[in-house]
Amino acid sequence: MSNPSILILPGDGIGPEVMTEVRKVIGWFGDKRGLAFDISEDLVGGAAYDKHGTPLHDDTMAKAQEVDAVLLGAVGGPKYDELDFSVKPERGLLRLRKEMDLFANLRPAQCFDALADFSSLKKDIVAGLDIMIVRELTSGVYFGEPRGIFKEGNERVGINTQRYTESEIARVARASFELAKRRGNKVCSMEKANVMESGILWRDVVNEIHQAEYPEVELSHMYADNGAMQLVRAPKQFDVILTDNLFGDVLSDCAAMLTGSLGMLPSASLGAPMANGRPKALYEPVHGSAPDITGQSKANPIACILSFAMALRYSFDSGDEATRLETAVEQVLADGVRTADLMQAGDASPVTTSQMGDAIVTALEASL
Repeated sequence: MSNPSILILPGDGIGPEVMTEVRKVIGWFGDKRGLAFDISEDLVGGAAYDKHGTPLHDDTMAKAQEVDAVLLGAVGGPKYDELDFSVKPERGLLRLRKEMDLFANLRPAQCFDALADFSSLKKDIVAGLDIMIVRELTSGVYFGEPRGIFKEGNERVGINTQRYTESEIARVARASFELAKRRGNKVCSMEKANVMESGILWRDVVNEIHQAEYPEVELSHMYADNGAMQLVRAPKQFDVILTDNLFGDVLSDCAAMLTGSLGMLPSASLGAPMANGRPKALYEPVHGSAPDITGQSKANPIACILSFAMALRYSFDSGDEATRLETAVEQVLADGVRTADLMQAGDASPVTTSQMGDAIVTALEASL
């Protein structure tokens, strides 16, 4: 039987730097835990545009459809700001999500005890925080038609269309309920049913799926603007938050900062099961390409490493090994190892990107 396959797309900015550290971790699991992977690598984003004139070559897209998981670093940067919208680096990522039909975006927001003081909220509000936002990823206002900038009379009009079908809502709702069964067994669905017809349909379909298939899971509903307020008032009231593409984009970034640093947060984008039973999947850190620190060995690789931990859990049926990796990260932080983004006044000198990766591998070694 062949090894499971991973396509690595380092991308732009700090993407290649953090992905180098992920490769160290993947290598350790192969050497010490017998988890060998067939690894291939290709270009995405600005790096792909520089070589091919497109942010995602068709051959790369075909590879992504064939592998068991895609691991992506980051895309974008100021050198590409003036490109036409159709070939901006971010279009490569959007094409991956759309053509792989990755409809469920999982964004955990976990506050490690060692970093509770980094949040802008009081420590007792965020200490022990562990929530999961499930964002619908392939429909809604980012993809709805009509869209564009048009001329009406003497002025321009910008149009984007919020559109959801029952089936699109139902499948991401099922993903949320299944995830909740493995966690705290409760889901809070967020929309704007008070002012949006798409929100009314969203709430109706979520209720239907809950009553027919998951009555044992606790379900509540909340308007998304109230949800944003509640995330900063009492975030630990939530376990799984289910929401649409636009609100999920906003709410997940809000939740991200509860933990103190975007450099800490992974994500998974999952689709329908393939022939081997594994879901199509793309894993990536929440942070961007950070062009201001590119090439300076300052980048925090933890979010990308934790994205690989999510791959172990959701694509490779290795939940125990995912926990091993997450525990190693937690131990390194508890030991006071910090990249520059995690420094406070009076701390010792920060470690480099490579040194953080080495520290995590050392902690993995100590776990044996």
